[in-house]
Amino acid sequence: MSSDTGLRETQRRRTRRALLDAALAELTDRSLGSLGLREVTRAAGVAPTAFYRHFRGMDELGTALVEEALASLHATVRDILAATGDAGRRGDAVVRLVAELVRGRPAHVRFLVRERHGGVPAVRDAIAGHLDVLADEVGAALAADALSAGWDADDVTMLSRLLVDHMFMTASAFLAASLRGEDWSAATGTARAQLRLIHLGRVNWPG
Repeated sequence: MSSDTGLRETQRRRTRRALLDAALAELTDRSLGSLGLREVTRAAGVAPTAFYRHFRGMDELGTALVEEALASLHATVRDILAATGDAGRRGDAVVRLVAELVRGRPAHVRFLVRERHGGVPAVRDAIAGHLDVLADEVGAALAADALSAGWDADDVTMLSRLLVDHMFMTASAFLAASLRGEDWSAATGTARAQLRLIHLGRVNWPG
């Protein structure tokens, strides 16, 4: 790769990053559907024509934000499920994972929470697709667990989707606590208690 090519690639990546960061900043208190391309490019400090070198439209930018936020989550959740330990320890690990995600990428999580049922179909579908895959991965681990012996596949799917929804709900609770200026101790305690309740239901579910 020539030095000129390398510089162009570096600049391309910087511009793409600037567009994504500008969009996140603009989406603090609004939905993607209300955000215009020119607002994003103005905030990023680039010409509107530069936008189309990176994204075909605002929906594609939105799906890129979804990918950034959720792509790495799959392997981490699989590692937690594969780790030895009782349900309580695994539940604590999942709550810590969600907390780390919210602390590390609060703008991304806020975007996901708002857009999961939002008005941009491509983004809504991208979020749903990631969560479906995550639920399938969780379900595969649950199905292999002795506690699921004799369970119908539909029941395993119901449990896996409940756990994934719980992760999303916990992330929302952490965000809400931050907005109120509260620490996360109450939200953390509630999330752990909810997981214990789910586990008790699982133990006593008719196989």
